[in-house]
Amino acid sequence: MEHVIRAVRAEEWPLAREIRLAALQDPVASVAFAETYEHALAMPDSFWQQRTTDAADGVQVRQFVAEAPDGRWVGTASVLVERPAQEVRFGEAAEVDQAHVVGVFVRPEARGGGVADALFGAAVDWAWSLSAPRVERVRLYVHEHNPRAAAFYRRFGFVPSGRTVPAPDDPAARELEFVIERA
Repeated sequence: MEHVIRAVRAEEWPLAREIRLAALQDPVASVAFAETYEHALAMPDSFWQQRTTDAADGVQVRQFVAEAPDGRWVGTASVLVERPAQEVRFGEAAEVDQAHVVGVFVRPEARGGGVADALFGAAVDWAWSLSAPRVERVRLYVHEHNPRAAAFYRRFGFVPSGRTVPAPDDPAARELEFVIERA
């Protein structure tokens, strides 16, 4: 694979905004993301600047990107650190220190070449590398109507926890929690 997988830098907020908007326009966005294109498009530059700065700092969140040889970002994945005393962002409250993988996206033209595997691997490896807090589990949610994503996560060793939450845009649909526990 010729792509470089690396953490986002704070000054790259316009690129972070652009790839998020591209992800939200993907045909499967409605079952892959808890945000709409219209909502993200309406956010001010200050939102994107802060979001990218936080992800670059790597304290409570880390965003990874797949950069093509020409500098174009072709994929992204983020990891959120969740602690039991924190407010719940999505799903159920953390019972232990954990990481939550979100925002996994690879542009259609880069799919099938290992970019998703490399991004996902970097995200999960970062979560396991944390010492304060020491993450005891990594989780993610997958929409019940997104079997392709569920199969991808299973390949990495994620298994359904049995927990589900209503899908943000359709309370009749479910988001399934998948987890890997620290060995």
